[in-house]
Amino acid sequence: QVQLVESGGGLVQPGGSLRLSCAASGRTFTNYNMGWFCQAPGKEREFVISITWSGDRTYYADSVKGRFTISRDNAKNTVNLQMNSLKPEDTAVYYCAAGYSDFVRANVPPDYWGQGTQVTVSS
Repeated sequence: QVQLVESGGGLVQPGGSLRLSCAASGRTFTNYNMGWFCQAPGKEREFVISITWSGDRTYYADSVKGRFTISRDNAKNTVNLQMNSLKPEDTAVYYCAAGYSDFVRANVPPDYWGQGTQVTVSS
């Protein structure tokens, strides 16, 4: 199994940037599809962005296209989320996720979740 720990959240002004990191430990990290979800108060957890285990495909929610970028560094067992042009509506807890399958294409939940990191976009 995989354990996931997020970091990098915080308070940022609208239009600013943050970079979230997810540190993974456990077996065969490189074989997992990785992604990020977010959950705002009173709302369901939503898909944000993901990358396949080989890095050959990425998926984006429409709301973050052109603003967010995902990358993975298998040597460091990390996946990163670069968040640019942040908006107040991006405020949420962001969760790192890992899946055995390409969970976006398969339309299934990821298999593992981190504890989340708070992102607040406000003046």
